[in-house]
Amino acid sequence: MSAAQHVNVAMMTSGGLAPCLSSSIGHLVTYWMEALENGNISGLTIRMYTDGYKGVLTGDSFILPSESWKDCHALHDVGGSPIGNSRVKLTNIKDCVARGFVKGDETPLEVAAQRLIADEVNVLHTIGGDDTNTQAAELSKYILEKHGGKVTVIGMPKTIDNDVFPIVQTFGAQTAADQGALFFENVVSESTANPRMLIIHECMGRDSGYLTAATAKSYRNRLAAQKFVPAFSNGKESRDVHAVYIPEVSVDIEGEGKRLKEIMDKYGNVNVFLSEGSGVHDIIAEMEANGEAVPRDAFGHVSLAKINPGAYFSKRLAALVGAEKTLVQKSGYFARSAAANAFDRALIGECAKEGVKSAIAGVSGCMGQDEDKEGTPIRAIEFERIKGGKHFDIKQPWFTELLSEIGQTA
Repeated sequence: MSAAQHVNVAMMTSGGLAPCLSSSIGHLVTYWMEALENGNISGLTIRMYTDGYKGVLTGDSFILPSESWKDCHALHDVGGSPIGNSRVKLTNIKDCVARGFVKGDETPLEVAAQRLIADEVNVLHTIGGDDTNTQAAELSKYILEKHGGKVTVIGMPKTIDNDVFPIVQTFGAQTAADQGALFFENVVSESTANPRMLIIHECMGRDSGYLTAATAKSYRNRLAAQKFVPAFSNGKESRDVHAVYIPEVSVDIEGEGKRLKEIMDKYGNVNVFLSEGSGVHDIIAEMEANGEAVPRDAFGHVSLAKINPGAYFSKRLAALVGAEKTLVQKSGYFARSAAANAFDRALIGECAKEGVKSAIAGVSGCMGQDEDKEGTPIRAIEFERIKGGKHFDIKQPWFTELLSEIGQTA
């Protein structure tokens, strides 16, 4: 793009929530405003598509008034998305038709392409996970091949799972960990409400245990800073994390039951941090063996909320540790709906700044710290290299130290 060009920018947020969506919009608006003020572009229009790809397909959008641009810094203190999200896969024609986003004789890619062309979009910022961003790349490619047009797509990697290749740290993951720690800081007091209490803190994380592990680390840091009165038995030991179960680490449930029973006998309660993806394969196998349908979303992902790993683990562990009462608490919605913390705001800001530069240069990609490049620079990472499902590295020193300190072996 030349300095003489008027740029039509569009933004959308998609997928599940994460503590970064509002802040991403705030930063992007600010840097586009600066680009205009600095003469890098001659004019600017900012369009917001509501409810993710649903808004693109149905034409539901609005132009952000220029007088509101300077006020968007307030979005850094707001959780959720100011323009709404949805889970829509453009290549899942059946689902898009069933939900009324397109007609039976239409294809979602063509409808979305026609919408962007009609709205004269030059740059599309997709703020979402790997599915959101790879779909945007497909849409951009489709527009170029089928209609000869060019839309520069700048992805912003949102996911609290921190599981996207080849990105070092995805937006919102650190905030979600800190918020999950805050959540459990209150929940753990329920251990004083009943003798022999088993508390399972279920964290989000389909294939990656990052969030559960990071939440446990953050919580233990908070616990270490808290003061207790030694004369009372309900101190740090009873409020500590006693087990961390994540998809990357196999669990010897019988062996763990024996270890945790000793903790139960000594302190009167056991606290387990559980990734929602732990044990999923066992649960699915059991459901299929019983002839039960496995619930899945539009992307084919297993609906973890419906198969309930927390309940599965709680039943098995409760018997093994001799729990009188079991409490399963999920911090996911609390953690993912928070506003971005200082760490994530800074990361988002750096990526947004480089993202606007990349857009002006006409280079598409997903912004992030590229772990395959020396020095992990923030750059527009080629979309063909973006992929989900990255596992948490359990050999990281801080995680092995955590397991060692709580007496759990990997």
